[in-house]
Amino acid sequence: MDAPKPKGKSVTVTSFFDANLYHDLISGKSVTGILRQLNKSPIDWYSKLQSTFETATFGSEYVAVRTCTEQVIDLRLTLRYLRVPINGPTMVLGENKSVINSTAIPHSKMHKRWVALSYHRVQYAVAAGIINIHHIAGKKNPANILSKHWGLPSVWNTMKPLLFWNWKLMAPRAEGAEEGSNIEQKGVAELVSKLDAKYDVKVTAQGKGQKSNHSLIKGSDKGTISFVIQSTNQNCVPSSRPGTAVHPKGKDTRLDPEHEMGMK
Repeated sequence: MDAPKPKGKSVTVTSFFDANLYHDLISGKSVTGILRQLNKSPIDWYSKLQSTFETATFGSEYVAVRTCTEQVIDLRLTLRYLRVPINGPTMVLGENKSVINSTAIPHSKMHKRWVALSYHRVQYAVAAGIINIHHIAGKKNPANILSKHWGLPSVWNTMKPLLFWNWKLMAPRAEGAEEGSNIEQKGVAELVSKLDAKYDVKVTAQGKGQKSNHSLIKGSDKGTISFVIQSTNQNCVPSSRPGTAVHPKGKDTRLDPEHEMGMK
């Protein structure tokens, strides 16, 4: 009630969330990824291991949406004291349909006691009109960038509208630009076109199985593009899976006497 009277242009707050089960192979913890936007501008991102150990994707996703809800409440309070008017509830978008349905439907029940507190926390925010939670396809969820192991060519099409939201309108003009804004727009358009050509070539080459100057090391996440790019001139590159390693070509360690002694 003691917040100052809002002034100026209003903003729409949008928040994306996602979780990756068993992200850390050592501790077994999941990771939470959250991206917050004011209108079309990303203002903050969050990527951190969860403090609890979850054994199912449903539990890790519920921890992520509860963390997202708490951060939304904190952001809305900060905007109120900065006298920024807010357009209605915050749009919260996630890709897990089970979590979205259980939080968006008022009469839904929760029988899992280990996520009951997170369930009631999110349900309260929905009932109070603080957030509106909706489903979004996993391929279009930008929070995936913060929750999983990705290479830049794999997420470039998702990052492009976030970094250059009007890049399609920034076509370079034939005539020389005199104003500084036109020069900046022309430079951004050329940068986006160069990056598009660069990453499209890489993805096409890797998809056809062509050889490149890097070796791809697959991670532990099934169903996702999870790899680390390492140079092939290294002696031995450890993989994210326990007990596995990728050795460079040209040397077969199975013929090494020291390797045989180690195996014995």
